Amino acid sequence: MRGEDDRYVSRKARALLPAIFLACLLPACHSGDSASAPADTNATGQPSHQVAGGNANRGKAAIQTLGCAACHTIPGIRATRGMVGPPLADFAGRVFIAGEVPNTTASLIQWIRNPQSIEPKTAMPNLGVTEGQARDIAAYLYTLR
Repeated sequence: MRGEDDRYVSRKARALLPAIFLACLLPACHSGDSASAPADTNATGQPSHQVAGGNANRGKAAIQTLGCAACHTIPGIRATRGMVGPPLADFAGRVFIAGEVPNTTASLIQWIRNPQSIEPKTAMPNLGVTEGQARDIAAYLYTLR
């Protein structure tokens, strides 16, 4: 009997996973104080994400090749209907990544390459993204304003 109960709970938990995942990844409200601003901001306090070695065009191609649109809706990427991960519109202006770390270039590259290193229970898969691909993807995401 216990085995059946465990399977029932697991099925219920799996059914709730997309909602839980979205709730965890929604950007936190920005109160406007400088303590919550990303580390790489310009003189006006706006994010100024510079991705050394990153190329937004290659990043867009990598996003399509890796299938990121299976989970995310991403402006500029064809056939994006993802409903598991959050929409990535206006990504450059977000304060946090996964509700866990400031939206900095280094954090984003780490998230793209190994999401579990930031949020161990995330539903985002580790896709084996290379350092170069992560830089390119970050460069593309930071064009989304």
